Amino acid sequence: MRRLAIVCVGVVAVGALSACQKKSADPAKTGEAAPVSAMAAAPIGPPQRKAGLWAQTMTGQGMHQTMKMCLDSDTDAKMAIWGQAMSKDNPCSKNSVTPTAGGWKFESECDMGGAGHLVSTGTATGDFNSKYTVKINSVTTGSSMPQANGAHEMSIDATWEGACPAGMKAGDVNMTVPGMKGGMTINVEKLAAQKR
Repeated sequence: MRRLAIVCVGVVAVGALSACQKKSADPAKTGEAAPVSAMAAAPIGPPQRKAGLWAQTMTGQGMHQTMKMCLDSDTDAKMAIWGQAMSKDNPCSKNSVTPTAGGWKFESECDMGGAGHLVSTGTATGDFNSKYTVKINSVTTGSSMPQANGAHEMSIDATWEGACPAGMKAGDVNMTVPGMKGGMTINVEKLAAQKR
């Protein structure tokens, strides 16, 4: 049970990063023309991953969690490379995703309510069609879960394994849980809908 709680904290911490994907007003919908300078300086979103089954390993703070997730283009648009981005609410005062040589760097500062104040930086590298790596450094303060507070380092390694198997649909995430045969499967879209 304690192990599962630690895993959930890790997933929440990573999920908080991508929950900060802020969308700006679309000039086409408001009828206004976007200034050229604004278009040139517009933030670039995270890269898109190839649809199919991704095997992912999260390592950090004494945790080693493996999972498999099934993505299609719609689900990938809702889930950032470094976590889950399912909430329409934006708890983040700062968020940036910047392309770099060989990948992307990101920074965010998010107020997650009872889960605390989260400041994160990191990098994502790889081709995002077959394999990628994410490195995250975060500091959480004010969380109601004492084990979540403090500085944390996490790395995520993901590899594309092909088409999603029968019985697994887009948004499904299967996590390996010690002592639980077959692991635990959740659907992140359904989970996000329950939180709204």
